[in-house]
Amino acid sequence: QVQLVESGGGLVQAGGSLRLACAASGRTFSSYTMGWFRQAPGKEREFVGCITGSGGSKSYADFVQGRFTISRDNAKKTVYLHMTSLKPEDTAIYYCAADRAFERITSERNEYAYWGQGTQVTVSL
Repeated sequence: QVQLVESGGGLVQAGGSLRLACAASGRTFSSYTMGWFRQAPGKEREFVGCITGSGGSKSYADFVQGRFTISRDNAKKTVYLHMTSLKPEDTAIYYCAADRAFERITSERNEYAYWGQGTQVTVSL
């Protein structure tokens, strides 16, 4: 069982930056691919990006366009989402999720077994 807790959300002006963190419990964190998803009001939850357990592979959604970076610190059992050049359309609740499959890159929500409670990111004009 893995528990995930996101932090770092908040209100930021367009063009600004935020770094989200997701702290995990459990002994096998380094074996999980970790993903970030987001859900805006009235929209489905969508894939933002993911990073494999080793940190050797990453994947991002097209809309990221080089603005977001995912990293992880396995010693701290934490994954990060560093967001820059934020736009109002990035406003959403951001969730981290863990995929039990080793070193799998996937954007499919149903491949992720564990989810955090989410953290709100609001980008103002």
